[in-house]
Amino acid sequence: METSASVAGIARKIAVLGSGISGAVCASAIAKNGISITVFDAARGPGGRMSQRRETTGDGKELLFDHGAPFFTMSNCSEALGLDREWESRGLIAEWKQKFGSFDCIAKTFTETEQEGSNKRYVGVPGMNSICRALCHQPGVESKFGVGIGRVDWLEEENIWRLTSLDGQNLGHFEGVVASDKNIVSSRFTSVTGRPPPLGNKVQDIAVSPRFVVMLAFPEPLSWIPFKGFSIRNSKVLNWAHCDSSKPGRSTASERWILHSTAEYAETVIAKTGLKKPSDAILTKVAEELLEELQNMGLNIPQPFFKKAHRWGSAFPLTSVAAEEKCLWDKKRRLAICGDFCVSPDVEGAIISGMAAASKLTELFSCL
Repeated sequence: METSASVAGIARKIAVLGSGISGAVCASAIAKNGISITVFDAARGPGGRMSQRRETTGDGKELLFDHGAPFFTMSNCSEALGLDREWESRGLIAEWKQKFGSFDCIAKTFTETEQEGSNKRYVGVPGMNSICRALCHQPGVESKFGVGIGRVDWLEEENIWRLTSLDGQNLGHFEGVVASDKNIVSSRFTSVTGRPPPLGNKVQDIAVSPRFVVMLAFPEPLSWIPFKGFSIRNSKVLNWAHCDSSKPGRSTASERWILHSTAEYAETVIAKTGLKKPSDAILTKVAEELLEELQNMGLNIPQPFFKKAHRWGSAFPLTSVAAEEKCLWDKKRRLAICGDFCVSPDVEGAIISGMAAASKLTELFSCL
């Protein structure tokens, strides 16, 4: 078994729980300092809110959708200065140069919302998850997907962490742990899985604003819609719509749109169904209702050849638990907690928090 001697300068290993943008950025930054990183995620691949969905139609056509964050900006990201330039030079991101607008369901009119000097909107290429995928597979980072974390135990006498999977498998011992998934450190984990959170309730319950997302595909462009992304006002059902296939590096074989529900709509559905995985019947109804709302806006929307709903249960945290520190930090146990819930409910906030967690750990290890 590894002991505290390993912390003093032999094999330094850190576990990062979660492969969303916060965890991926953190893992990459730590690995650049020569520390061995293992990323664990219960999902099939990296991404979190940067995930991309691969779907197949009945006739075998493959469709890709960015069903989480549609884009991101780097307006106030001084902690991560230059990341956008680095990622752009590596071909991981590109600027999404489309005009955005707003649609009022009462007035039935579009309004342009672009302002002088607006921040650049970036997207991952060829999918939003391209950044996380690259960072989770760079030298010094080992990634294990499809591995749910069941227990994270601090062994006081050995001065080390022990990780156990949901099915009881020993995942190893680590000198440090980064938790970038808020579910792992709050009671929400219990609501979803019926198990206690692996790290215990390290933070108070984090209120979140949920969404339902509907993925649509049309054979022809909806050329009469003046914007490729627009917010929706005065609707109790729809909050946002964007043309996913208009992003750089995407296939234009079909026109693909993403609809985001309002929080009010999502909360109403979840109040009836709970946090467990929604049934196909519920998701089918959600897809129909969001599409119907779009069609009722008078935009001459035809029937898509593909439509499918996805529940985004933790779309936007409603609180920031570490606005000043950017992450939660337990120096004695070498435990960092990071994510959008620490700074701000967006990609930029997650990046800032992940960089802060990496800084805490690398600084500590450099002094040992």
